[in-house]
Amino acid sequence: MAIEVATKDCTALSDAELAELADMCTGGPAGYEIGVLSKHREDWVLVTQARENGKLHGFAFCTLERIGGTPCLLIGLGSVKRSAKRESVLKALMANMYRRAVLAFPDEDVVVGTKLIDPGAFSAFKGLDGICPLPEHKTTGEERAWSRRLAKRFGAENRIDDRSFVVTGDNSTPGVLDHECLKPETVNADVAAYFTPLKREQGDYLIAFGWAMAEDLAGGKLPK
Repeated sequence: MAIEVATKDCTALSDAELAELADMCTGGPAGYEIGVLSKHREDWVLVTQARENGKLHGFAFCTLERIGGTPCLLIGLGSVKRSAKRESVLKALMANMYRRAVLAFPDEDVVVGTKLIDPGAFSAFKGLDGICPLPEHKTTGEERAWSRRLAKRFGAENRIDDRSFVVTGDNSTPGVLDHECLKPETVNADVAAYFTPLKREQGDYLIAFGWAMAEDLAGGKLPK
């Protein structure tokens, strides 16, 4: 059965759908409850959902906007069900959001930014250019500036270390892109090390971003 993906305005997300999102998150490390999801329905513009045979397998809140004039696809709280098809579900979610991005920002490169608590979620950035943070890459001043811009947009101004990209939590539940690799042993050890300092109990997370190039968006080459 093919994975079916649809995006709609958060204002059209019903209470019954919110409850379905919360039920899918039960047991996951992020543990999103309906109260947290309800706040994101108010704070975000779009929600993308992936289903197979009518059953929810993943979702993500997102918005398309400009930061300082630069086109951005910002991904907020999201989660992928821990099934054998989790990688395909994440890929389908990202592909749908990229289609939205190319419609909103034709012929422009787009910054894709989100918050992570697990190295497996870096899978969302497959096919992007200039991914940060990245092992063996010395971040530039502009890249550190982007980490601060995104932290500010995510409501964490002055709480980010712009060299490690780690945001110190404020003891609330962070709305991260919650995804774990099907085969954790395949995760690059240097990437996994980014998450070692995180104090999950206080809501720490990592900000990460990359560039979706205009030609890749227009050619439907993302995700790869």
